[in-house]
Amino acid sequence: MTGRRATGGPSASGSTLLTGIGELTTNVPGGPGTRDGDPTGLVTDAVVLLDGGRVAWAGPAREARDAVGHALDGREPDATVDAGGRAVLPGFVDSHTHLVFAGDRAAEFEARMAGRPYEAGGIRSTVAATRAASDDVLRSGLARHLDEAARQGTTTVEVKSGYGLTVADEERSVRLAREATSEVTFLGAHVVPVEYAGRADAYVDLVCGEMLAACAPHARWVDVFCETGAFTPEQSRRVLEAGAAAGLGVRVHANQLGPGEGVRLAVGLGAAAVDHCTYLGDDDVAALAGSWTGGEALSSGAPGTVATLLPGVEFSTRQPYPDARRLLDAGAVVALASDCNPGSSYTSSMPLCVALAVREMRMTVAEAVWSATAGGALALRRDDVGHLAPGARADVVLLDAPSRTHLAYRPGVPLIAKTWRAGHPHP
Repeated sequence: MTGRRATGGPSASGSTLLTGIGELTTNVPGGPGTRDGDPTGLVTDAVVLLDGGRVAWAGPAREARDAVGHALDGREPDATVDAGGRAVLPGFVDSHTHLVFAGDRAAEFEARMAGRPYEAGGIRSTVAATRAASDDVLRSGLARHLDEAARQGTTTVEVKSGYGLTVADEERSVRLAREATSEVTFLGAHVVPVEYAGRADAYVDLVCGEMLAACAPHARWVDVFCETGAFTPEQSRRVLEAGAAAGLGVRVHANQLGPGEGVRLAVGLGAAAVDHCTYLGDDDVAALAGSWTGGEALSSGAPGTVATLLPGVEFSTRQPYPDARRLLDAGAVVALASDCNPGSSYTSSMPLCVALAVREMRMTVAEAVWSATAGGALALRRDDVGHLAPGARADVVLLDAPSRTHLAYRPGVPLIAKTWRAGHPHP
């Protein structure tokens, strides 16, 4: 795909030529200047051309003169940026966040650091604050967190509902999220709200009926927290099947707090992703790997189920980190995401997630960067982001560092020098 010229002419974003790139991660195996067998498509001494909001060409500087001239039909680029030997990679794809909320749970975090365990029920305090907030407060908080993420190199964000848990509050959550991103997930089945205590099945009836009908027009995905203290596998299946029947793609929270059936449920339903995956048995790992290497989904031509790992959660809850190495060695596909939320992972930093994955989850830097970009795109079933091939959306991150290794080597340091989304610089 890298050798093909992007379609479409210039747009308001114009054309930008990035030169002097010391290390370019394209995530395009076999592209110009890459090494055989490298899934990250690494190119040294590279050039990237952005035009009309899309990538027009990416490859080694030695091939750039003719390739860029051909891609621009002889036009000069509107702008040229010299990377000065620094590294460039695709924008991060954060495929799991909860950004429509109000309130603060710093006291809960402090108590947890002092020894209180994390429990799913803590979500209810955010529900109360979110219900009481105005649309403008929720909209402002969402915009602030999205800007925060963009400043850290994130160019694609999925946003879930789940802090309303009434028909009206869930509908406004997905509606407000849809103003900011096309990747909106209906998570009415986050926890059972207090007014339905002891009546979980009745709440599931509401989620599958009136609530789904109100939310589906604004959402792309349906999700459920299949976990002790939240929803049983049977209840989760009902929610997911109802969402799929309404035309939504399937995602699942599962195996975060302990072993369970959620991962296998997700794979069996052809979910795009199952997220957390902290406590996995051999059958869970085999199911995730098999969805890509020989399951029914593969034979039908559908993608498999991505295991989305959320290391910010384990950092913030002191739970064991997922065993990424076990998943990768088995042949599963792994994504990294922030799970940005006010309770269990209040970070929007994908660079932090990369660093944690390398330090705590036995991933190589190459694997972690791929999982935070191309892996996230697969978890959203997107082929236009997460890579820098011609025709891809021009989502590009310039690091203030000579290589992607610095994302893990220098944790906590603001290394994002510049970000382009669809060819437009941010901020």
